[in-house]
Amino acid sequence: MVSTNCSSEDSDSFKYTLYGCVFSMVFVLGLIANCVAMYIFICTLKVRNETTTYMINLAISDLLFVFTLPFRIFYFVAKHWPFGDTLCTISVTLFYTNMYGSILFLTCISVDRFLAIVHPFRSKTIRTKKKAKIICLLVWLTVIAGSAPAATFRSTNSAKKDNGTETCFENFSNDTWQTHISKIVIFIETVGFLIPLILNVFCSTMVLKTLKKPVTLSRSKLNKAKVLKMICVHLLIFCFCFVPYNINLVLYSLMRTQALSNCSVITIVRTMYPITLCIAVSNCCFDPIIYYFTSETIQNSIKKKNWSNRRKEFGFSDTFPSENFIQHNLQTLKAKIFDNESTI
Repeated sequence: MVSTNCSSEDSDSFKYTLYGCVFSMVFVLGLIANCVAMYIFICTLKVRNETTTYMINLAISDLLFVFTLPFRIFYFVAKHWPFGDTLCTISVTLFYTNMYGSILFLTCISVDRFLAIVHPFRSKTIRTKKKAKIICLLVWLTVIAGSAPAATFRSTNSAKKDNGTETCFENFSNDTWQTHISKIVIFIETVGFLIPLILNVFCSTMVLKTLKKPVTLSRSKLNKAKVLKMICVHLLIFCFCFVPYNINLVLYSLMRTQALSNCSVITIVRTMYPITLCIAVSNCCFDPIIYYFTSETIQNSIKKKNWSNRRKEFGFSDTFPSENFIQHNLQTLKAKIFDNESTI
């Protein structure tokens, strides 16, 4: 028990109803948004760099998680897991793989932007597609290593022995928390959240300081405005989705290992846990926003496609020699001016 004076019962009606509604919306929106993103990455996007490599892996991570949501939604509605221990373990493993994979891939994008703006010359040999692929592989290995230990102990438990109702990754004993789950929490919170949070804040701060230096005054205001908007959107989504859940997870772990015994705090932690979990799950719906604001290449691809469709609607041809000539000269001029700047 958590405490002899504190109620340890969760409000199932509140928790499962919330999970069912939010996970259903996330499934629909996340599936559509990430399928569209993958279509753009694979079929529409002609220019790919190290940033888009991170984005593609992030979208793959989101889709893997989205595909497991129908099983979770059924579980939340029926309050029973009939799919067995293996599928429960896979579902939970993909959940944490997605969450901390998203955190690490977003951190990779933040570090890549930091190198491109703060160290544009020295980072030319570092920021390559080949090295980006190697980093992505290391990220996958890290999140899998952090999530895999969940498979070492039974993920399903009998909630009611009289009718055989099974729960998935719930109702673990305090001993299980102390011997297994708490150790997993320590690893994923350190490697998957704390270090990436520090890197994101540091990189964003350094980029903002660099933009204020006189050497960057020659850059257009529009370019600076885009970078500022990029940083704001990135940090906002990162902090909104991941900070509340990970802070609450630490407190929840302390509660389950009996290191936290204050009844008022325990009540708040138990109430906030499903809320922060739902916010964290919504990250796969917000990631496509990161794609748009982070990559100018994607913006241009979408705008070009929309402009092409509009010209077809009004009966214009797809090619205008004079327009292409002007665009070519403008792009050439821009390339000469920003020749020393790396693509973000």
